[in-house]
Order: sequence, then structure tokens, then C-alpha cells
Amino acid sequence: MRKYDTCFFERYAKISLESLLGPDFGCLEVVDRPDLQSHGDHSIGIEVTRAMEESKDAAKDLLKEISGIAQKSDMQHILDNGYGYGLQVGRYIGVKELAYWSTALPLRRILRSKVSKVCGGFYGSYTKMGLFVFCKDALTEEDILKAIKFVMDLQRGYETKYNRLYLSEVDRLNVCNLEDNINDEYRLTVFPVDKESRKEFYLRALREQFENAR
Repeated sequence: MRKYDTCFFERYAKISLESLLGPDFGCLEVVDRPDLQSHGDHSIGIEVTRAMEESKDAAKDLLKEISGIAQKSDMQHILDNGYGYGLQVGRYIGVKELAYWSTALPLRRILRSKVSKVCGGFYGSYTKMGLFVFCKDALTEEDILKAIKFVMDLQRGYETKYNRLYLSEVDRLNVCNLEDNINDEYRLTVFPVDKESRKEFYLRALREQFENAR
């Protein structure tokens, strides 16, 4: 059994990919190692994880006092269900998320760890292999380009490696192409996620999680 329930985030990632990038991702199922896999074949495998600034104390800095503002509908969802990701761009999280962010490694360390695993065959072999990282802290374009170069350098020379890196901020999904032999200006595509879409992803992720728990 997992230390804590990560299914909300894995389903949120799956819904984000399908909604923003198209029906090719509609075949994904929440499994494990990697967390998202195409149904019935090895065409797509995506590992889902999270990163956070190393100096941040999640227990004290991220979990905000929410009593007294629960009259807001979004905050009521956070109170009722324990998850807040996707509802607000700010730092409010739910109690069920606390362990998820508290144990997050900073971006560079988690990228190194996950690249080591994929290159070592830990996740098996897929035609398209992706790494989806929930980022609690805002990323600049420079941060993202550095992350792309870091991953490409780490996995250079390996046969099994990531084709795509997805860096998910609350209000946008940064899709990073890690393929060789393409111009650097085509490596990053940014998909904005407006408030209504975030709420839709949030509610679908909750609904599917609770339906599968029955």
C-alpha cells in the first residue's frame, strides 16, 4: 500500500494531458511504475511526481489557516475533500495534500532521481515515455529551459529515456520535447490553463477517484 494516496494527482495529470494535448492521451490508466500507462500496450508510459523549493517548509508555509474564509466556494471544496490543487493559483492546499508536498524533492534532485530510474529500466520500455512533474513553485522560462538541458544531458547515450517532460504549474502546463535532433526553439510549448478548466480538472479527478474507490 502507498504511504499516502497520490491518485488525485495522477488522475489530475491524466485529465490535464487528455484535455490539453488531445485524445492520444485518452487511453491512459492510473496504474503504477509508471503511474500512467496506455491501456493494453506499451505505447505510452508516464511517471508522475512533484517538486518543491528545498528551503520551503511545507507543513508551515503551504498549509494556510482556512477557517473564516470557508464561505468561498473554492475553499469549501478544499475543506470538504482535502485537496486544493487546481482551484486557486495561490498557496492554499488541503490536508490530504500535505504529505504529498512535504516529501517533495526540489526540481533538480527529483529530475536526477527519475532519469536514473528510467535509464536503468525501472519503468520498463515504452514507445513514448514521459515525466510529469507537479511544481508548487512558479517557474521562469529560464528555469524550464535549464530543466530541459539537465534532463537531456543526464539521459544522453541511454536507449531507454524520457521523450517528454511535463512541468505542471497550477495555471499552465509546460510541455518539453526531449527528442534529439530538433531545433531548441521547438522544445517548449506552453498551454495556459484558465480557472474554469482547472476547476473542471479538479472535480473530474475527485469524481473518478471516489468512483474507483467504491
